[in-house]
Amino acid sequence: MRILYFPFPVIVLLLIACNNDKANYDVPREPYAVASMEGDALNVIVEIPAGTNHKVEYRTETGFSNDTLLGGGTRVINFLPYPGNYGFVPNTLMDRERGGDGDPLDVLVISESVPTGTRLAVTPIAALLLRDRGEIDTKIIAVPRDSTLRVFQAGNFLELALEQDAARSIIETWFLNYKGPKQTELIRWEDETYAWREVRKWRRD
Repeated sequence: MRILYFPFPVIVLLLIACNNDKANYDVPREPYAVASMEGDALNVIVEIPAGTNHKVEYRTETGFSNDTLLGGGTRVINFLPYPGNYGFVPNTLMDRERGGDGDPLDVLVISESVPTGTRLAVTPIAALLLRDRGEIDTKIIAVPRDSTLRVFQAGNFLELALEQDAARSIIETWFLNYKGPKQTELIRWEDETYAWREVRKWRRD
């Protein structure tokens, strides 16, 4: 039998090509123009794919780009990579006058990794409330509506706590440490009802 050997870069390219064929992801031209909700699904625009530690943000002027440090250079999280796809709910704004941080509502989608810019329809299953530099910082925890992208089948907070409590603990530990020790403080966890209430509180459409 004849065995064919491929150089390592060729193997990597083949794997990437196969992965890109897995799904056709929806990347909207104007992420801020996307509706925050469609029926009973929440829309999320992914900035940082699961499994990377490079900080990416979307801005109207520049689009998606690596976040930069004040002294120059690309911002990289000095910790484990993001445990899910991190992004924001379009057409939301957490107004500072009402106690927000001035940004769209943050979401961590627990799922297979998807590219930057992808729009995902998700189901919120929890909310993690943190204190960051004296401000309350709410992270919506969600799973994709598309079950083929899910890594577990928890569909609400009770199922997350009972069936995937180790995953919940990992998410909590990650957010308490990704900015460095004692930079972020845990306030509490809330369920999917609270998460939806946060969405409706900050949505603009």
